[in-house]
Amino acid sequence: MAERSTAAVDVADNSGEQPLAADAAKATADGVDAQNGKASDGPMPEKDGERRSAAPTAAPELHSGHKLARRYRLEECVTRLDGFSSWRAMDEKLRRAVGVHLLPADHPRARSVLAAARSSALLGDPRFVQVLDAVEENDLVYVVHEWLPDATELTSVLADGTLEPHEAYQLVSQVSQAMAAAHREGLAHLRLTPSAILRTSSGQYRIRGLAVNAALRGITSDTPQRADTEAIGALLYAALTQRWPYENDAYGLRGLPKGVGLLAPDQVRAGVHRGLGELAMRALANDGATASRQEPPCTSPEELAKAVAAMPRIRPPEPVFTAPPEYQHTTYQQGTYGRPVSAGLSSTQAVSSVPPPPLQSRTGRALKWGVAALLIVALGLGSWQLADTLLRGKPDGGDNTQTQQQGPNDTAQKKEPAPLSIKDAKEYAPDGTPQNANSVGMTYDGDGSSYWRTKSFSDGPEFKIKDGVGIVYDLGSEQDVSEASIALKYQGDRNTLALYATDALSPQGKVGSMKKIAGTTTKSNNVKLTAEKPVKTRYVLVWITAMPYAPDEDYSKAGYKQGITDVKFKG
Repeated sequence: MAERSTAAVDVADNSGEQPLAADAAKATADGVDAQNGKASDGPMPEKDGERRSAAPTAAPELHSGHKLARRYRLEECVTRLDGFSSWRAMDEKLRRAVGVHLLPADHPRARSVLAAARSSALLGDPRFVQVLDAVEENDLVYVVHEWLPDATELTSVLADGTLEPHEAYQLVSQVSQAMAAAHREGLAHLRLTPSAILRTSSGQYRIRGLAVNAALRGITSDTPQRADTEAIGALLYAALTQRWPYENDAYGLRGLPKGVGLLAPDQVRAGVHRGLGELAMRALANDGATASRQEPPCTSPEELAKAVAAMPRIRPPEPVFTAPPEYQHTTYQQGTYGRPVSAGLSSTQAVSSVPPPPLQSRTGRALKWGVAALLIVALGLGSWQLADTLLRGKPDGGDNTQTQQQGPNDTAQKKEPAPLSIKDAKEYAPDGTPQNANSVGMTYDGDGSSYWRTKSFSDGPEFKIKDGVGIVYDLGSEQDVSEASIALKYQGDRNTLALYATDALSPQGKVGSMKKIAGTTTKSNNVKLTAEKPVKTRYVLVWITAMPYAPDEDYSKAGYKQGITDVKFKG
């Protein structure tokens, strides 16, 4: 499908006439160096296919305390650039901080900024900083967006050093998946710089300025998908090496030596994760070159997201536990009862003052003899009962022998089912709208913290607009499937699941035409499905038709939804 760039499509970077400051200050929620009062997402080298228009109109002269729509009170100007200004403001209606971009209504970019903001707001993806309002009023155009004061700009994170492999993997995975979703809706960013990426306290990454940042600067591109993919590659390269993959310094990072071209990350810094380093080279403008020239280039965020998903999963580092201090006996346990030996007493007198061990006293000796007597009596009674039983015998002894002889046959008939390995999996979406196709592999990776999750639905628990959602698992060959254990992310009023035998990893028919293996409805998030008789099949569909209500978390709004963290089959 051909790439397209509209007025709502974000764009690349400003011309790199001068590098940014070498030290990265802590970011605000609008891409501004809070210590130096300058835009931290400033100049960036202009690339092929990208254009930038001039901005002759000056930024509107407003002051702190000015109100927009009798609701948004301007508090601090954080950027004044290219005929527009950006502010930290207070939404007095909802009592929350927001960010505001302002420019005159007659600004040559005013129409494109409004179109970009409204298109970005329609996306509604929580992985992006959300546009809350886009208005033209009183000769002003202003865009209101979320303000995230507790998030940390990637510029500040990289100023402290490189990212751990697991953290860099999360960065490229989350950003590429988010941008792939945006491009599917016809939106591009084209200004994905370290200042456009925010890391939240939970470790999630959020992208700000989708479409809007580029429209504000008048940047367009003939190849928006390629530009965004290269920008993600530059972010990953910087995360691995703490260097900017171009000759000019930028975003508090040193550039590469002039005249040597693009160096592989492991040539810049020792110990770089090989797989991530090759992924960065495939995403950058390097003719798809890895060190071995064996892998194709990634030319779109979708291709990059698939390449990340195909990598072996990088585990987080093991937590380091410090050994507890060596146990120290107290003076009470040492026998002095907290009373120091007087200076006038000899050591013999001090020792004699220590009380005898508990069972060496007169009462202790009596207690020991009493316990011994009770044990002797109990042993005698037990021996007598055992002898009486042996002498009398049991009338049904022959039946017991017969039962013992039949035991091995019964054991063979009731053989425990064995685990079946999963070779592949794919989301099943008969209506053509998958839920989270890139996360299917997380349902059988053995990591209980990873998961595949559905979208959030307003109606439930049963589906109203769909028949259901599910995943088809490939067992590699035909197996007798008799049991499935499924760990769900949410528990609640209704979890309805079923297993079906299918004829392919991407079945064409509807669920009603498939052979049902087992089904259940439960409130628990640990579901076990057992078939009455084992069903021989290679492909198994886990089908969900009812889900509980769950709150807002991790980029997923509140609603009826479900996630799968682990799936195991037996047969």
